[in-house]
Formats: sequence, C-alpha cells, structure tokens
Amino acid sequence: MRSAGPPPGPARPGFWRSPLRGPWLTGVFGLVLLVGITTLFVTGLLSYAAYNPDLAARNDPTPDKGWLGFYLFTWPTSPYWLYRLTQGTHVVLGVVLVPVLLAKLWSVIPKLFDWPPVRSVSNALERLSLLFLVGGAGFTFATGILNIQLDYVFPGSFYPLHFYGAWVFIGAFAIHVAFRFSRAVRGVRAGHRSQPVPGSREAAGLVTPRPAPATISRRGAVAMVGGGSLALLAVTAGQSIGGWWRRTALLAPHGRDPGSGPNGFQINKTAASVGIRPSDVGPAWRLTVRGAGRQEVLTREMLLTMPQRDSALPIACVEGWSTPDQRWSGVRLTDLAALVGLGTDTPQVLVESVQRGGAFSSVVLAANQARDERSLLAMRVNGADLSPDHGFPARVIIPGAPGVHNTKWVSRLTFGEHA
Repeated sequence: MRSAGPPPGPARPGFWRSPLRGPWLTGVFGLVLLVGITTLFVTGLLSYAAYNPDLAARNDPTPDKGWLGFYLFTWPTSPYWLYRLTQGTHVVLGVVLVPVLLAKLWSVIPKLFDWPPVRSVSNALERLSLLFLVGGAGFTFATGILNIQLDYVFPGSFYPLHFYGAWVFIGAFAIHVAFRFSRAVRGVRAGHRSQPVPGSREAAGLVTPRPAPATISRRGAVAMVGGGSLALLAVTAGQSIGGWWRRTALLAPHGRDPGSGPNGFQINKTAASVGIRPSDVGPAWRLTVRGAGRQEVLTREMLLTMPQRDSALPIACVEGWSTPDQRWSGVRLTDLAALVGLGTDTPQVLVESVQRGGAFSSVVLAANQARDERSLLAMRVNGADLSPDHGFPARVIIPGAPGVHNTKWVSRLTFGEHA
C-alpha cells in the first residue's frame, strides 16, 4: 500500500513559492549567524563572569548554575574598559543580528513543514533540535531586547531566564551547525546564480517547484537584510560609544541626552526609585568600615579629610550603555581597609547600600578589585559633589566592573571574613 502524500497546506512542495529560497541564500545567512551568534554567546559568558558569581550568592542572580559555570574566573580590573567593550558588543550585536535571524528563519520555513515529519533517528534528532533552535532563538533574543529596552515583561527574573535560555539555544545551535555546516558552505560556493533542481538532495527541500515571479534578486535580498542590520547599528551603538554618538541611539532608552554639568551622565536607577529618603543621606549618614575584628564609623567630613585620590573610569551597564570616562575623587578602598588594621593584601569586601528597593543593594568585590589603586569610595565626580541620583554621599567605583557593582549610597564596607 502506498503511503499518503503530504496533507494540503504548507507541507505541500508547491505551497512556498518564493524563487529566492535555496541553499545559497540560506547558507549566506547561516554562515553570518554562525560567526555572530558564536560571538554573542562568548560575550554573554564573559558578561556572566564579570559578576564574579562564585564569590557570593548576592553576586549571582542565576543560582544552581552547576557545571554551566565551569569556565568562571576572577574578572580582571585591567584593561579598565574591558566590560564596557564586551557588554557593548554583546548588546549591540544582539540587536544587529535580528534582521539576519528573521531572514534565516524565513528562508527555511519550508523545512519546518517537512513530510513525513520523521524519516530516521538522525532526522528526528535534527527536527527536535530545530524546535529548540527556533524556540530558543526567539526566547533568548526577546528577553535580551526587552531587558535593554526597559520593558521586561517575562515572569521571573531576567538573569536566570536569559542565562538558561541561552544555554538551551546554543546547544540546539551546535547540533544544527553539525548537521548543516558543510551543506551551507557548498551552497554558498555554488553561487547566487545556481539553483539546484527542486526535489534533489542539493535543493534540501528549500527550492520550490512552482516559483513565483521574482521581484528582487538573491543578492538584493542579502543587501536588504544587511541594510536593516546597519540601520539598527546606527540607531543603537551610540549608547555604547558615548559622546556625540549617543544622540544617534534612537532605539536605546539611554541614548537620550543625560543633561549637562559635572553629574550630566547616564544613570540606571534614581534615588527615589530605590526608596532613598533625605534622612538616609543627610547629615546623620555614616559609613561603617569593618574588618580584622575592628570597626570604624566615619562621617562624610571625616572621609574628606583622608587622602583624596582621582580615577578616570566609565560606568558600563549590562543593558549595553556606558559613559565616557568620568573623573572620580574619593578614598581608596585600600586606605579604608588600613583603618581597620588590614595591610596591603586587602581581602574581598562586602559593599552595602542604604537603598530599600531594586536589585544589587549589596555586592561582594573580589580581592583584586579591592586592591586596585583606582578602586575608590568616591564622593565627588568631575570636580563636584555626587548628585543624589549618582550616589551621594558616597559610592564605590571599580575599574572594569559592571555598573551594578559600582554600588551607590554606600553605608557599610566589610573586609575579609564577613564578606
């Protein structure tokens, strides 16, 4: 008895009629995504490492990572612009790749309706990987873009959902590459003018037997997608580049003008948004420094009488935006550690804020961060006192650290064993 053919609808060979679909177009988009998504994944892993999640639970918004954290290392303080570069690349590249991803999915839509659905064990594995690939790509890109647009709507915390979603996606992506890489290379080498016979092995189920009249060439389609990516680059990258280019970041929430003056640079959370009251940062504010069994309580005036140091450092956020270098002034963390009897081998330090709401009200900084001579408890920026939204009366500023680790409205520093 002969098996029934595909049912009416998208499983029929002639349902999809675009003359553009074929191994060359799919191969071009696939190879671009191979490079782009690999870079995206590596910079994402570096972003996670920059939080030094192995130091303390309060640093780690993705608990129970298990062996997924096999690669973690202590994040360096030099070069001081490293996180600004890697996270800016991660976010901007994620946005720029959206047109390529959508074009690649459009080019392989007929494969999603292959008939019969399963032909062999290897075919079943490949089809299953496609489910996780398409679903994982949509979920990972959607969570990332909504987060940087400050419009996160998914239930649960962004950090674990994006982290685990990315690992599911990259696993499916690796399987897909293993199955399709050689075919993609052959398709690209065949050239855009070559279109295999419909139904042949080389056609890979992408070439329609009933092509509609062409309205654009294959190279024109690639150029159109590339133009879309360049347009997204032009209206996004400015928030990471900074300076005059920030005005071009039309699609970035932090692309707007941050104002003028010494405190005229980007912020992510205001004092009001995290429950800071005037009494919390007024004359009664005190900094408590603990370590080696000792404790010191300091007023802001006492801190200002200590040796003041300068550091020129940017703020770089997980959302991809960053500031140019700002001139910070304050007391070195090593000098504060010395107040409680700790020598030059300054240990890790727990930094706590008076903020009442929002994430990262406290953080543990690694020993290499606490010991860096550029790491400050800053009280002034660009020659002026910190504004309330920038952390008055004092905040930490650490070279190379994610913005949320540059804790604002600091009330307590605990060096060593209690950190």
